Amino acid sequence: MAKPPKDRSSSPLYTYFITANAWNGHALFQSERVVKLFLETIFDYRRQGKLRVHDFVVMRNHFHMILTPGEGVTLERVVQFIRGGFSFRAGKELGIKTEIWQRGYVDHRIRDAKDYEHHREYIRMNPVQAHLAEAPEEYPYSSAHGGFELDPVPQGLKPAD
Repeated sequence: MAKPPKDRSSSPLYTYFITANAWNGHALFQSERVVKLFLETIFDYRRQGKLRVHDFVVMRNHFHMILTPGEGVTLERVVQFIRGGFSFRAGKELGIKTEIWQRGYVDHRIRDAKDYEHHREYIRMNPVQAHLAEAPEEYPYSSAHGGFELDPVPQGLKPAD
């Protein structure tokens, strides 16, 4: 995995699309208990101000998210909170003792409103394309489903009227 550019760690104002995979493609998130614990972990860190959550989807063996790191928090640290925090809680609360995450993750810095909307649509349509739902709103483990407290689109990434 390539080293991140130095400017990423100096500014928490960037917004990213990230993807992380379960170990060896394992269907980690096939159990509702596991998915709920994962989402609790993410939203606990959100409440602590470690990150802002704009959109997400949790699939059977991976997740996608659009997020903005909290003030003074690097993207790498946010991913460590999410993956490490969940791994710790999964071991403690669910008794999961196996490897959980594939090494590394994929990130893309969102550049503008068009880029943001493209990745948001990708997240929304992921369960539909995987034949897990007929419409994005039907898939319960996605921000498209509703009922999740999300952060607004960052000011510089809002679509022009």
